[in-house]
Amino acid sequence: MNAKAKRRAWGGVDEPETEPIAASEPRPALASAVGPQAFDVDHAGAGERLDRFLGRAAAERRLALSRTRIKALIEAGEVLVDGATARDPAARLAEGARIRFEAPPPEDAPVKGEALPLDVVFEDEHLIVIDKPAGLVVHPAPGHAEGTLVNALISHCGSSLSGIGGVRRPGIVHRLDKDTSGLLVVAKTDAAHQGLADLFADHGRTGPLEREYLALVWGGFDVPAGKVDAPIGRHPRHREKMAVAPEERGRHAVTHWRLEEAFGAASLVVCRLETGRTHQIRVHMASTGHPLLGDSVYGAGFKTKAAQLPEGARTALAALGRQALHAAALGFEHPITGEPLRFDSPAPKDLMRLIAALRSRA
Repeated sequence: MNAKAKRRAWGGVDEPETEPIAASEPRPALASAVGPQAFDVDHAGAGERLDRFLGRAAAERRLALSRTRIKALIEAGEVLVDGATARDPAARLAEGARIRFEAPPPEDAPVKGEALPLDVVFEDEHLIVIDKPAGLVVHPAPGHAEGTLVNALISHCGSSLSGIGGVRRPGIVHRLDKDTSGLLVVAKTDAAHQGLADLFADHGRTGPLEREYLALVWGGFDVPAGKVDAPIGRHPRHREKMAVAPEERGRHAVTHWRLEEAFGAASLVVCRLETGRTHQIRVHMASTGHPLLGDSVYGAGFKTKAAQLPEGARTALAALGRQALHAAALGFEHPITGEPLRFDSPAPKDLMRLIAALRSRA
C-alpha cells in the first residue's frame, strides 16, 4: 500500500468537504535511546526534578525516550547522578550534576502473539494502520487475555517491533471500542510511539490530526451541522459507563457532527473528534437526544423506536447487533518523516445493509 492516502470510499455516502492534511517541513527523526546516555545539568535545569529534566533534555536531543520509560529506568536503579544510583524520579538536581545511564535493549512482551487475520491499510518500519473489524478487542484485559488486536500485531510485526517503553510490543495511542469498526494507527517503535502519543494527547492543536466517524443515530435534525462541547467523566452511579459531567468532574470533550442523510426515524451523520474521550461520540450524541442505533449502553431507552423502522431496516438493525459506528477517516502527520497521511475506510457490509434498508424505506 502506498504511503499516500487511499481514495475515499464511502460506499454510497457522499464525500464530505474536508481540508486535506497540510504538508510541513520534515522534522529530524527521533534517535534510538538504547546504549550509554549522558547529560549535564545546566543553570536552567538546577532545582528541576530528575525525571522532568531527563524528559526535557531527551526531547531537545530528539531521543526516543518517553516519560514512562525514563521513570522506569530511574526506579530500576539504571540512572546515576554524579556516580550514585538515583531511584527517586522526583529528586531535585543541582547545577553541574552529571547524569549517566545505559538503556537496555527491549524485552519481549509478556503477551503472546497470535496469527489472527488483519486488514492492513498501511505499514512501514515505524507504524501500522489497521482497519479493525467490529468484535475485535484492542488490548488484552480481564476476560480478553487472548484474541486481541495486540496479540495479532505481536505476531504480525515480529522482530520489526523495536520496543515501546523497553518492551517489544505495539504502541497503542488511541482505541476503538470492541464493537466499533474502522481505522486505528499503532506505533512499532518507541520513536513513533512518542510522536503519535504527543499528537493524540494534544488532540491535533499543534499538529495535524483528523478523525471522522460514520454514525447512525435516532431521530432527525433541524440544522445541518452542530457541535457538542460538554465534559465527559465516569457516570456517578454506573461506573462502567461514561456521562456528560460538570467541568470539575469531567474532562474537556468536543464533537462536531454533520448531517449526511435523513431517514425519518433515523439519520446518518459524520462525527469529527476534536478530543478523544472514552465513548465520546456515543455519550455526546446520546446527550443531544440522538443516541446511536444499536447502542445498548447509551441508547437502551430507544429500543422501542425500532418499531418505527421499515421491516427491512428492523431486520438489518437486529443483524448488526452493535452500535452503528465506524471510524471512516484518519489523517495525521507521520511522526518520523513528517509526511501527511490520510486513510479512508468504507463502511462495513453490516452497516451498509442497514443504511441501504433505511434509504429504501421498505
